[in-house]
Amino acid sequence: MKSKFTIQPIPAVIIAIISVQCGAAIAKGLFPEIGAAATASLRIGLSAAILSITFRPNLLKFNIKQWKYLLLYGGSLGLMNMIFYLAIERIPVGLGVTLEFVGPLLLAIFGSKKAIDFIWVILSIIGIALIAPWTSNGLNILGVLLALLAGAFWAAYIILGGKISKIMKGGEAVSVGMLIATIVILPFGVFSGGLHHLTPKLLGLGTALALLSSAIPFTLEIRALKQLPARTFSILMSLEPAMASLAAFVFLKEHLSLTECAAVTCVVIASAGSSFTARKTKPLDLNVTDV
Repeated sequence: MKSKFTIQPIPAVIIAIISVQCGAAIAKGLFPEIGAAATASLRIGLSAAILSITFRPNLLKFNIKQWKYLLLYGGSLGLMNMIFYLAIERIPVGLGVTLEFVGPLLLAIFGSKKAIDFIWVILSIIGIALIAPWTSNGLNILGVLLALLAGAFWAAYIILGGKISKIMKGGEAVSVGMLIATIVILPFGVFSGGLHHLTPKLLGLGTALALLSSAIPFTLEIRALKQLPARTFSILMSLEPAMASLAAFVFLKEHLSLTECAAVTCVVIASAGSSFTARKTKPLDLNVTDV
């Protein structure tokens, strides 16, 4: 599928982050109605349907190498989302996003080759430390562990997304990955019983959630990963905790404290710095308009 519309990789990642956080506001409204596992199943399943209709992947044409990466990519994609939703059922969303980011942050640290990259990583760490409510009492340990596990799958998603974007078209990769993710997590949604409570209104909210939290951002990210190094992509994703705090202010009327504002400043500077570094990096010679 050819398209004349192109978007640069860094703006694509930023738009994807904004889209995900808008979707998170919808997801929070669905949790009390159908639960986290069913919400994740609804989100991924509808995303798979939307992307399959859009890109119409031919499942018979992929070779063994492509299927190997597709299975790993789809599995990590599904588990990352479901485990994160299970985490934020138990702990605050801002803390969940912060802890989940440990995965891609560690990837950025181990993948760095330039000294300047560590400046942005350090600023990201400071921002995360300021956002996280380390002094809160009664913190659900299972929620913390689930958020960290989601972060591990997030790091795997970044690595696999970068590899798979080089051997097949991004649209096909995301749509087939979503189908595999649906197969992986749908049983959890069914056995949780939440899907039995679906109504037309909840289905509509689920469709909006699928578009904002999966179909749009993952398509943008797979495009961006064709041109951005994995470490640069990871540092850019440091906007996630800041955007989560901003979304909470806009949608949930939660005001930012001075400490949270300082954290936002740190991660924004880190993201801007990594963007500047990325412009100095020669991109891979891949056509991002073939999706």
